[in-house]
Formats: sequence, structure tokens, C-alpha cells
Amino acid sequence: MKKQKNPADEELFARYFNSSLRFLSFRPRSEKEITDYLLKKKLSPEIIEKIKIKLSEYNLIDDKDFAQWWIEQRLRNKQRALRVIKMELRNKGIAREVIENALSTFSISPDTESINKLIEKKLKRLDNPTEEDIKKLYQSLVRKGFNFDDVSKKIKEIRKKLG
Repeated sequence: MKKQKNPADEELFARYFNSSLRFLSFRPRSEKEITDYLLKKKLSPEIIEKIKIKLSEYNLIDDKDFAQWWIEQRLRNKQRALRVIKMELRNKGIAREVIENALSTFSISPDTESINKLIEKKLKRLDNPTEEDIKKLYQSLVRKGFNFDDVSKKIKEIRKKLG
């Protein structure tokens, strides 16, 4: 016996599907973010699942693509440490293996690249960096979540260059 479609459910589906599209229009979202967004709207699990399936059919939610996009954005715009990026993605419901696969697409260590960008940006603003400036730079990089060894290595290189 086929279940009758409830017009109220169809209306809710259409309304919140469109609402989800607006939510996705600002930036890509993980499946967990969409689920959390719809749960706040107090929708039934069946309608939420139906909306997620429809969004997936249109390739609007894909955790693999989202993880890749998130990493690229964080490395380009925020220069975040990998450890911090991984934590952010885990909080967004991305599986560890998906995160690791997304990170494996980068040819050089994203941390090294981010450290270099941040150091370059900071040194550009300083005409003649003092030892105090270098200490502050070191502390800033460590606070951003970068590995102590990587930061120490780069700071030693800077000190050698500056003599």
C-alpha cells in the first residue's frame, strides 16, 4: 500500500528546500551544516532527509568538495595551521578520511606555505625587524596553531638572513 502524500509535507519540503538553497548561496556547506540548519527549523527527519537527497542530486552538498574548498579558502585567506583546519572540518561533520584525502591533493606542506606567507606579510611591514619583532612573530605563529618545530626552523632562517 503506497503512502499518501501529505500536501502540508510537500509545502514544507518546497519552502525549506528553497530556504536551504538560500543558505547555500552564501558559501558551500557540509552535510552536517545543512542538517543542523534544518533541525533548527524543527523539521521532521523525513523532510530533512528528503531535502538533503534533493540537494545531493543537484550536487549542492558534497563533503569531499566542501573539504577541498574549505582547505583552499583557509590556506589562501586565513593562513591557518593544518591542525586548526582539520579541527574546523571535524566540527563541520567531515570524516577524517575525507579530510586526509583532501589534504593529500596539496603538493607542498600547507603549513609551510602558510608560515611563509605570514612571515613575508609581517616582514614587509617592518623596515628593520628587531629581535623583539621576531619574538612577537614567533609567538603569533604558534598562537595560530602552527607546529613549534616548523615555526622555530623558519625563525632561525630569518635570523640568519638578518645577521
